This record gives sequence, C-alpha cells and structure tokens, in this order.
Amino acid sequence: MSTITKPYRELTFAAIFLGIIQGIILNLAFVYASLKLGFSIGGSTVAAIMGYALLKGVLGKGTSIENNINQTIASGINTVGTGIVFTLPALFILNAGGEIQFDFNLVPFIIAGIAGAFLGVVVIVPLRKQMIELDRLRFPSGVAVTTIIRSGSEGDYSKAKLLAIGFAISAVWKLLMVSGWLEIPGILEHEEFNFGFGFIPQYMTPAIYLSLMNVAAGLLAGRGGLSFFFGGLIAWWVISPISVGLGWIPTGMDEVAMGGFIYGKMLRPLGIGVLIGGALMGTVMCFPAIKSALRSLANVASTSGAGTGRDEMPFWVLIAGGVAAVALFFTATYMMSGVTFFQAVLVAIVGPIWLALAALIVAQATGMTDISPMSGMALITVTIMMFLLDKNIAAAVVVGVAVCVAIGQGADMMQDLKTGFMLGGTPFKQQIVQFFVTWIGVVVAIGAVYILWQGGPNGQGGFGPGTDLPAPQAGVLVGIIKALKTGNIPMDKYMAGGLIGAVLSLAPWSGLGVLIGLAMYLPFSITLGYGVGCLIQMYLEKTKGKVFTEHKLVPFAAGLIIGEAITGIGHAAFEIFAK
Repeated sequence: MSTITKPYRELTFAAIFLGIIQGIILNLAFVYASLKLGFSIGGSTVAAIMGYALLKGVLGKGTSIENNINQTIASGINTVGTGIVFTLPALFILNAGGEIQFDFNLVPFIIAGIAGAFLGVVVIVPLRKQMIELDRLRFPSGVAVTTIIRSGSEGDYSKAKLLAIGFAISAVWKLLMVSGWLEIPGILEHEEFNFGFGFIPQYMTPAIYLSLMNVAAGLLAGRGGLSFFFGGLIAWWVISPISVGLGWIPTGMDEVAMGGFIYGKMLRPLGIGVLIGGALMGTVMCFPAIKSALRSLANVASTSGAGTGRDEMPFWVLIAGGVAAVALFFTATYMMSGVTFFQAVLVAIVGPIWLALAALIVAQATGMTDISPMSGMALITVTIMMFLLDKNIAAAVVVGVAVCVAIGQGADMMQDLKTGFMLGGTPFKQQIVQFFVTWIGVVVAIGAVYILWQGGPNGQGGFGPGTDLPAPQAGVLVGIIKALKTGNIPMDKYMAGGLIGAVLSLAPWSGLGVLIGLAMYLPFSITLGYGVGCLIQMYLEKTKGKVFTEHKLVPFAAGLIIGEAITGIGHAAFEIFAK
C-alpha cells in the first residue's frame, strides 16, 4: 500500500500573511525608533521569534523554512522604513524652517520608494550563489536569525512570552508619559527627568529621557554601544563646561541659554561633521568590499548558471522588474516641480547605475562585517543629485529615497538568503515573496512619517531638533542641503568634525565615528538613557551569563522597543483625529 507524502511546509498562506502583518508592525515601530535614536534596529529577530509562537505554537504546523519565509517578508517590509526615515523627513524639517516650499505631495516619493524596493532585489539576486555558496560570506545577522529559528523548532516559546511582556510594559508606560499625569514642573516635564536639582549646571543638561525604548536599545547594544554613550558624556560633561570655563560663550546668558548656544552653535555642527566624516570614511573602508563585489560580478558573468537556475527567480522576471523600476524612477523624478524632461532621463540613467553599485557595496559590506554604511551613501546620493538637478532639493531627495530603499533591500535580501541557505530553504521562494510584497513597506513608512509630523503641535513639527523625535539622520541631511543651497557653511566645525570622524572610523570599533557624531548631535537626555541600558546589559551578562542576555534579555528589550513605538504612533494618530 503506497503512502502519499505531503510537501514540506514552506511558502504557505499562513507564512505570507503573518510576514506581512509583522512587517507592517515592525516598519511602524522602527520608523519611530529611527526618528528618535538616529539608527535602525533589525526586525528579523522579532519576526523569527513570533513566527514560531504563531505558526507552530498556535497553528501547530510551523516548520523552520516556513518561518524563514515569514521573517523574510517581515524584515523586507520593515527594512524599507530605514531608507525612508533617513531621507524624507529632511523635507518636512526644511519646509517648516522656510528653506523650501514643499506641497506635501507624497506620490512621487511613494513611486520612488517602490522603484527602489524592486531594484534592490533585482540587482542583488543574481549574486546570491556567488556571495553565499561560493564566497561563503559570513552575514552575521543571518546566522543569528538561523539560530533563533532552530531554537523555535525545539518548542521554545519563552522568547515570544518575554517579547509580549516587554511590549505590554512599554505601551502602558508610554501612555502614562504622554498623559501628563506624572509631570512635576521643573523635575519631570515632557518625559524628561531633571536630576540636577540645582547642583549640576543646566548647561550640562542634567536630564534623562524616560523612554523604555531608549533604554532597550542600549540593552540590545551592550558593550558595543558604549562609544555612543561616551560620545554624549564627552560632549556635555567635558566640552560644555570647558567652553563655559574658557569664556567661549557670549556674556549675559543664563545657564539654559548657555546650553542652547553650546548645542546649536558648537556641538550640533561639530557632531554633523563627525558623523559625515565617519560615514564617508566608512564608505572608503568598504573599498575591499567593492573589489570583492566586482569580482563576484565577474565570476557570475563567467560562470555558467552561477546567478540563475531552478533555485533562482526567473531571469525574465528580473529584467521586467528592472525595466519597470527604471520607468518608475523616471516618473517619480519628472513629477517633481522644476525638473526638465532631459534631467529626468539623466537621473533615470545615472540613478539606477549608482543605486546598483551602492546596493552591491552595502550587501558585500554587510556580508563581511554586518555594518551597513547607509548614512554615507544617502549623503553622497543627495549631493550628487543636487548637482544633476540644479539644486532642486525635493527632486534630489526623491532619488535619495529610491537609492536608500534599494540599499536596504539588497543587504536584507542577502541576509535572509543566508538564513535560508543554512536552513535548507528554497531561494526562489524567498526572492519572489520579497520582490512582490516589500512595496507595502514604502506606503507604511511614508504614512508613518506623515502621521508623526502632523501629530505635532499645530499639526506640524512632530519631529526634528527640539522635539521628542529629533530625527538626527534627517537633521544631518538638512545641514548638508542648507550648506549646498546657501553656501553658508560652518567650515571650521564641519572640517574639524569631519577629521575627527574619519580618524575615529579607522579605529577597530565598528562605526565609531558615526556613533560619536550621533551622540554629539542628539539631546544628551536620549544618549544618557541609552547608556544606562548598555551598562545594565553588561552587568547582567557578567552576573547571569551570555545565554541569559541572548535568550531572555534580547526578546524582552525588543518588546520594549515595539511597545513604545506603536503606542507613540497611535497617540500621534489620535491627536490628528481629535483636532
């Protein structure tokens, strides 16, 4: 008597549906987190944890490769948000400052983001076999997600419970903070606790932001985030008092005004310089990755079947997707006011070429070191396009959106394919779902940015300098755009900061220049909360062990981040509809 063997569950409706839902939630959460912290946090871990809790724990049918489809979709939709939040918010900030007239027509940005999502997959898929199977690049995050998925296959749902607990605690805490019930004038205002009590000068900003998401980001970073923490300490507890002591501050100011002057005229431009120098040096440090990537391309071209085959997305789909994406690229640019037909054609040619090179560089760098020089690529992209488009800021940012989305998609796709390779999944199935669903993340992220902006006072100003969401990466882009537009550049501080950032990036600590620059640019209350999280993680790892932090602390911290972020976006939406 013959038996019928059912196919092993992989590309199922449950995995696709769960991946899309998780992707939307993570996209919203990490757009919010990026506007606050200035850097993104990967969502693959969270998606993998929840995947087994729901696919196997609830449905009782989940497999490792089915969960991999779930996390591939979720991380792809989530990653799009980083490309949006590093670029688009700059236009909102510039419009509020009167530097440009932005009519809030977001359609071209949606089209550009979708083009980037398609192109990011198209340019990287042919390199899968070369990078993963032949070159055997590490892709550390992909390996980490593989470990989580395998632990879930053993029936361990404790991570999902801890994530849910963290979510609930953070959501309740955020509601208490935004309600204003706990505010105490002069001590606890706008979610900041002032611990100076008159003993610490106000120009040293003795305050900590009571954000569980902020602390949780430090819990995830641990020792690796100390450079960010120390950057803030140096800025506010070393440079600030020295500036006052040496008389570098105009006379007649009180302590609060001194703090504002030190931040606005000294630390902020210096921090922008450090961040730019660090980001660009990080790109230069990727030259070995560029060489390796070009070698991979040559190998793909010379090796029969290296980039295509039964396991890969059909070549005609890649070609059709690429042509459609370039057409969208042209359409998005030409829709912008002031762009000529010739300029749109030029951008439609130069943009995808630069986009492909940038995505290739970042994917290779991620595979080798797990470091993504996206901020440097964003700055370079907008600068190039401002020259091509005759300083048309909005049009340059449109191209920046497409490039940054594509960069993120390329690196994320390869990370997920690494996980699939280790689990025995089918590359074609991962590629096809990411290709056809990640556009959702573009719409979600742009919608989140718009809602958070409109949720601010008087319907605008929900993020940017001086708010709870300082949007540091967008702020740096604003600084560069203003300098290029007006020629009014604080060259002494930019050059000094750039030199410092470049030197710091040569150190053996990953991304040191960028982290120090962000720490100087961000309000110290945020940096301090992050540092507290780093120190707590280090203490727990020392006393409880590394296994405890990886299996207990990480999912709990992820829940804290998502809980506050979703509640914050929900509160902003409520404020809009309540007006």
